[in-house]
Amino acid sequence: MELVLNMLAETATTEISQKRKPKNFPDNKKVAREGGTVAGNARKEIESKTGKKVITSKNAKGSKLLKGK
Repeated sequence: MELVLNMLAETATTEISQKRKPKNFPDNKKVAREGGTVAGNARKEIESKTGKKVITSKNAKGSKLLKGK
C-alpha cells in the first residue's frame, strides 16, 4: 500500500506539472507539495476507513519484492 501511495504521489505530481507547466523552482516545489498532498489525503482516508496505519516499520524499502527475491 505504501508503494502504491508513493506511485500516486508521483503520478499526481506529473499530471499537475503537465497542466501548470511550472517555470521555476518555487513553482515546481509547490506542484510537488500538491502531488504529495493528494497521496497524503488518500492515506488518511484509507487509515480512517480501515482503522489501521498504512505506513509501518515494515515498509517497501525492506521488501523482498523490490529486491527480486
